[in-house]
Amino acid sequence: MKRPLKLALLAAGVLAVLVACAPALSPGPDGQTLRPAVSGERQYLTLPGFGRVAYYADTRGTGRPLILTPSVNAAASAYEMKPLWDAYAGSRPVYALEWPGFGSSDRPDIRYTPALMTSALSALVAQLGTDVDVVALSLGSEFAARAALSDAHICTVALISPSGLGQPRPGTQQASADDGGQRLYRILNAVSTPLYGLLRLRPVIESFLDRSFHGPVDQGLVDYSVDTTRQPGAKYAPVYFISGQLFTPDAYAELYSKLQVPALVLYDKDAFVSFDRLPQFAAQPGVQAVRIPDTDGLPHFEKQPEVRSALDAFWAAHL
Repeated sequence: MKRPLKLALLAAGVLAVLVACAPALSPGPDGQTLRPAVSGERQYLTLPGFGRVAYYADTRGTGRPLILTPSVNAAASAYEMKPLWDAYAGSRPVYALEWPGFGSSDRPDIRYTPALMTSALSALVAQLGTDVDVVALSLGSEFAARAALSDAHICTVALISPSGLGQPRPGTQQASADDGGQRLYRILNAVSTPLYGLLRLRPVIESFLDRSFHGPVDQGLVDYSVDTTRQPGAKYAPVYFISGQLFTPDAYAELYSKLQVPALVLYDKDAFVSFDRLPQFAAQPGVQAVRIPDTDGLPHFEKQPEVRSALDAFWAAHL
């Protein structure tokens, strides 16, 4: 039997097992509505051509509003920014965005792109109508940087374990191969239901999160990740992420190197991205890098006081 046929039969067998084992996609415990990721009021804005984009708001406190944006993965949500939400809610106005296709935002079966994600952040900034600081996590950093290039209301960006600072290559640092990830997307989309059924199993979620924690995985984040992957339409946006289409081909050259606003990078180790060009980025005027030792991608969960201290010092220098 020829090798391609053997591989095809093996793939078919694996998928059959996954279909049998994966739990059915179903609404959350309260129907269409996912339980809140953070405290504060869950609100929505309407993005033309997409639908509703969710965000959380706590307008207590004074000073420049703070917008928190999570990463993008198979189970992304505003819960990923909960330690920072809890740290700043009540002391300054705080908003936490849910990217299109994730969390409590709509999850239609459409094409998800960096431009779509960026437009959600830009729409929230426009709705607030005032100067803001943005803190972004992982791939969310690319969207935040893209928005900051064209929105004068974004005064500073703080990037936690940002993607796009490694050498351009396929995978997490580069969007695609020659076709922009279209072929890989078609392959993944053809098996998206069993594939996502596998990705949203609790042991798989815990395994992925374990690579982002130096110590024990935060079980609250695991619980919420499981819940958010049970929402209708949850599989659509992650397929674009897995195929690489949500990454900028060379984020450093196209985005970070062009930033004119003050930027802070908080980092240590990260199993999913590298920081090869961080020294080059940190040499730019207004850019600062602070290492948070003994962390693996989610320093605000494990070293929240150190992260807050670095953020406060950064903002104090750029009022």
